[in-house]
Amino acid sequence: MIYGIDTFGYHDVLEIAKHPSKAKLSEKSIEQITKSYHNVQKIVASDRTVYGINTGFGPLCDTKISESETAQLQHNLIISHAVGVGKPIDKTISKIMMIAKIHALSKGFSGVSLEVIERLILMLEKDIIPVVPEQGSVGASGDLAPLAHLVLPLLGLGQVWENDQAVRTSAVLEKHHIQPLKLGPKEGLGLINGTQFILAHAIVGLSKFEYLLDLADLTAAMSLEAYRGSASPFKKELHDIRPFDGSRKVAERMRNFLKDSDNLKSHEFCDRVQDPYSMRCVPQVHGASRNAFEHLKQMADTELNSVTDNPIILSAEESISGGNFHGQLMALPLDYCALAAAELGNISDRRSYLLLEGKFGLPKLLIESSGLNSGFMIPQYTSAALVTENKTLCFPASADSIPTSLGQEDHVSMGSISGRKFNQILGNLENILAIELMFGAQGLEFRRPAVCSEIVEKNYEIIRSVVAKLENDRLIGEDILKIADLVRERKLIVN
Repeated sequence: MIYGIDTFGYHDVLEIAKHPSKAKLSEKSIEQITKSYHNVQKIVASDRTVYGINTGFGPLCDTKISESETAQLQHNLIISHAVGVGKPIDKTISKIMMIAKIHALSKGFSGVSLEVIERLILMLEKDIIPVVPEQGSVGASGDLAPLAHLVLPLLGLGQVWENDQAVRTSAVLEKHHIQPLKLGPKEGLGLINGTQFILAHAIVGLSKFEYLLDLADLTAAMSLEAYRGSASPFKKELHDIRPFDGSRKVAERMRNFLKDSDNLKSHEFCDRVQDPYSMRCVPQVHGASRNAFEHLKQMADTELNSVTDNPIILSAEESISGGNFHGQLMALPLDYCALAAAELGNISDRRSYLLLEGKFGLPKLLIESSGLNSGFMIPQYTSAALVTENKTLCFPASADSIPTSLGQEDHVSMGSISGRKFNQILGNLENILAIELMFGAQGLEFRRPAVCSEIVEKNYEIIRSVVAKLENDRLIGEDILKIADLVRERKLIVN
């Protein structure tokens, strides 16, 4: 993969994060980077005034900076903007920020030198990953504070990760015999103007969400098996006359999950007319969430291959001061996907609740000796709490805007908050689905000797390899954690 030249998808970025040597600079990308850098040098030597190159920043855009002060201007920009607070983001997210920043700078419209870009690549390859606080970006004029922390190590400042410990950058650079850099004109601005913090959260979230969408279909199939619900709502003919891509895909997956199931044969002569919505409307609800995923994926892939700083250097004679740094284009689909992920948890909790009611041959609370034993009563409380927490996280951060920079930046996206909330919701969803899987596996115990489809039976065995059938009350909180580990480690078979 070639930085700046190839079109990256979010899976490519995740692969580079695992194996940094898989992406390189080509001669063509080096040529573009060098050309852009030389254009900036020509601007500095001319009498033209260009924002961020020989002016101050934000409300100080009318303050002219002399040629001799341009390097100090860029240094001051980085150290003054590194004001993030809160706990550090995950190291992987910092890596993805670096990859996305390298890719954007390598397109040759930012005026950043080859030396700076090669230093970022070197840090990535040597696993010198910056420590970046999670709070402080308003998601417009770029993710200024997080990106400032991301590039502080170029100056020998800030902190980096070493064996999962945050340590001073200067000590790590000395260990690797690396000297700090001195930034030239426009370089500081090119480094911190951009949406890479928002984008990195979107990429990590997409990876989690893609698996959880598939897993949600599996949990629904297992619950339907335990409930002895009907497979009629998943028939192809039904979804061909309301042909949304997401619902058609979910219906097809449900048909595959339920193929040749003994449990569904019980409906051949039963008097049950139809199941509750949480069983019957899986394609419509899960499908809507899939449609949201596809929208975010499309937007993230476009953003990943875009130039998102300001100003854009087209030539020594032409630069454009615009708003490519504004995070609204990512903030809206992130908020939409947060709601879509929360809804997967919402309907999952309803299916879990149905399995506890003691209907259609299942014992109340999924245990034969209820009364003396509480069975699975309380795990549903946990599920309900997580579902409600997710609902509170669904308020769209993009609906708010607080002016900054003395009014120069009078509309901001808050997309960084959208990205963080999306990932919080996904973390809760992992536990909600783990609880439904625990209930579904227990429900199947009361349907034996009936056999489910091959894929459902395999997943039942995976669950039973870490959690036994519940006969009497025990520390089932530990069972939830064990199944949640299966979810996070993607050990359940979803295709």
